[in-house]
Amino acid sequence: MRLESLYWLSIQLNLNNGIVAVKLDEVPGLFIRIIPTATSLFNLSKLNLKQNNVRALNTGDVPQPTPKYNCSILEDMFLEENSKFVKKTFSEWEELGEALILLKVWARLRSSIYVHDCLNGFLISVIVSYLVAQDKINHDMKAMAIFRAALKFIDTHPLWKHGLYFPPAGDNAFSEEGNEQHNSSTRVNLAFRIASVAYPELQDEVALTLRCLEKCRDGGFEEIFATKIDNAAKYDYCIRLNLKGNSEVYSLGFCLDDECWRVYEQDVHCLLNQGLSDRAKFIRVIWRNTHSEFNVENGLSGLGSEPLFIGISVSSVEKAFRIVDIGPNAEKKDEALMFQKFWGEKAELRRFQDGKISESTVWESEQWTRHLILKRIIEYLLGRHLSLLKKDIVQIVDQLDFSLLHVGKDPVSYSGRLLGTFEELSKRLRSIQDIPLRVSSVQPLDSAFRFTSVFPPEPHPMATKRVDGARVHNFTPFCVQSLEVMIQLEGSGNWPMDDVSIEKTKSVFLLKIAESLHNNWGMTCTATEEDVDVFMDGYSFRLRILHERGLSLVNREIGRDQMKWVSSADRKLFIHGQHASMINGLQFCYPIFGPVVRLAKRWLASHLFSACLAEEAVELLVAYLFLKPLPFNVPCSRITGFLRFLRLLAEHDWAFSPLVVDINGDLSQNDEKEIDDYFMQSRKADEENTQNKSKAMFLATACDKASEAWTSCSPNPLELKRLVAYARSSANLLTKLILQNQTDSHGWECLFRTPLNLYDAVILLHGDRLPYPKRLLFTSELDQGRHVAHGNPSNAFHPYLLPADMKGSLEQLKTKLMVNFDPLRCFIGDVEKEFSDGLKLWYDSLGGDAIGLTWEHSKKREREESELDRKYPVDLLRNVGEMGKGFVRDVYLLKAPRLTK
Repeated sequence: MRLESLYWLSIQLNLNNGIVAVKLDEVPGLFIRIIPTATSLFNLSKLNLKQNNVRALNTGDVPQPTPKYNCSILEDMFLEENSKFVKKTFSEWEELGEALILLKVWARLRSSIYVHDCLNGFLISVIVSYLVAQDKINHDMKAMAIFRAALKFIDTHPLWKHGLYFPPAGDNAFSEEGNEQHNSSTRVNLAFRIASVAYPELQDEVALTLRCLEKCRDGGFEEIFATKIDNAAKYDYCIRLNLKGNSEVYSLGFCLDDECWRVYEQDVHCLLNQGLSDRAKFIRVIWRNTHSEFNVENGLSGLGSEPLFIGISVSSVEKAFRIVDIGPNAEKKDEALMFQKFWGEKAELRRFQDGKISESTVWESEQWTRHLILKRIIEYLLGRHLSLLKKDIVQIVDQLDFSLLHVGKDPVSYSGRLLGTFEELSKRLRSIQDIPLRVSSVQPLDSAFRFTSVFPPEPHPMATKRVDGARVHNFTPFCVQSLEVMIQLEGSGNWPMDDVSIEKTKSVFLLKIAESLHNNWGMTCTATEEDVDVFMDGYSFRLRILHERGLSLVNREIGRDQMKWVSSADRKLFIHGQHASMINGLQFCYPIFGPVVRLAKRWLASHLFSACLAEEAVELLVAYLFLKPLPFNVPCSRITGFLRFLRLLAEHDWAFSPLVVDINGDLSQNDEKEIDDYFMQSRKADEENTQNKSKAMFLATACDKASEAWTSCSPNPLELKRLVAYARSSANLLTKLILQNQTDSHGWECLFRTPLNLYDAVILLHGDRLPYPKRLLFTSELDQGRHVAHGNPSNAFHPYLLPADMKGSLEQLKTKLMVNFDPLRCFIGDVEKEFSDGLKLWYDSLGGDAIGLTWEHSKKREREESELDRKYPVDLLRNVGEMGKGFVRDVYLLKAPRLTK
């Protein structure tokens, strides 16, 4: 985008006898506002800011000042004069007009500041005119320079405190004196609507914009002028209060300096500001705000039915998730009494480790429910002090948690035990002495170790040294999820040189390691040529060895010429290790990163994109949101982070821009140029070969500048197009759910329900034959298309141990456990092998019971009919169903393939 693309829509209107020459419905977006003025109806001497002009507003017999009411009258009196001054300032100054457009576009994109108590279009014009009169802007400045100067003025000049005053007619000098002198004058403070609670957020938006100008590509034009900063994506916690019919709002009456609903806004803000203390960075309370497209013909009654909106930006995740709030010392009687009065029964006297005895509030919570602490505090405060019922308080916090739960609990709660078990395994591996080369390091590779796995494994009662029969029950899984671990050995010059011999040698080492673990600690191990599975304390760990030639590349820059000398297995292990290390460090810095990644992975799988985007690529996409959050702050809640993930997928220009994820912040300008070169080479290859389907999504990192690790083959352009469309639809739905008054769970569930009618054919599976049936979110059903086949569930496989299995020895039963067995993966592999030239399969690897199919025609033989065209689609689908006999429930044909000529 360029500056010239932003321009005024100029329309010449001829007003004759009150008739407009142009019909308004022919010019969408154009509004004519008729604003009455009153230049001589009021006595100026009575409009001093300390005067009372609302007789009913008294404290006892003492009239209270009505500064807002007085300023609103003054505004009407001097509106024409001020408008003429602004018009004169902008006349015949093109750059100033362009800068004003930029400022208005910037403000309109930011919902939190373009409201009744902050900025509006006229005030922005006034600010620019003020800067011109103060010689802060001159004719030598370009539009972007004027834009920057206006932002810096807003940032450093507290408009809500000092005000903004135009000089009397004929006076070219502006006074910088404080309010006291202006209070005695008859000039109007044009910034009187800016509230003290709104100004800090305005400053924050200005600061973020200035950072965009300095740090973002192309001067941050995309981030500043093309990215909508709406409340749904800006705030970490969004709350709606249903106040329809609430008499408390109007109890103060209407004869006030401000509207009674504005007073209620202030009461809610003060209450939450006191109760949340340093947990909240910003608290924004907005109600009955008329947007620019508001149609007065619809009446004002609709404003009262809208819920009051509260947006909260937390200061940090650590503070937001804090369990104990320490109040005043018990010796300070007055403060302690005020604390007790404010918190009621939640206040309690406690002795802390440093010996101090203080008032406090405690919000006991398990680790996996810490994100609900803020919700509990807000609900308690609003109920205690404003008498609001729970049904009238809608907090957007945990509505998506259902997608991450397993049997009513978040499996992440077992992560502490998992990490402890891994540490013990690492010690044992490093202590092994009866192998030629000692184990030098052990690194976890599975996403469960970095808190980004949707379903990290729960401890299995039979994957232990001694099986505890009391813990084995009817719902004990037959399958055990294995966790990949990379081990590195001491250096040696005796390794063979060819890849096959290297792999065989690593297999021998793995066998010796397994033997040693069994002999020394009685651990159960199973071995294959590629790896060894070790049972320990309820978990299965899959050991892999990184060859020293791959190890030698760890501590120096990786070039593509160097990597070609490393075996494919070692190359994959090395890249996995680098990625796992980077993501683990990122999770340590941003605790909310893990939950956002898990929601993103669950969403992708629910919409059958499991084969399109590797989980490492998902982690990099979410990492980008935390590393380069501009024009936002870093997300501090899972729903906000998830919404930004969906918008990133939907809005990034994948065809013309690489996505560079610089986790360690060590990419130089030369590195970025190298990434751009790789990207241009990739796109040039696409132009030369239209059938090239690689790298539609270009994800570059410091150790993968050419985007070869995770997105080299998928998603292809068609998959990415579908992915972007789904992300856009889900982002719009999620935004609507956050901002609008929807309380039922169905709308939130729709985010994870995929429309099966968008596929050419659908295969439904028996949910009770999936390896983990309780991970299934919704049972899939289809009532359209042609029903091609139906199958009954097989008795050959059950996901849980049956009573018959329990009759034998528990140790014998342990040998029957299936490590990493997944019937869905096996079925998908068989179908793709048999029909790779005709079918595209879309599936959910996290527990879905539906597979979508789309027809793909062969491109190998241009003049011959493809394999798919020669087969009647019903017969083909029946064959597919027969391949999954006992696993496939139903097969539906929705759309027949087009025949090629």
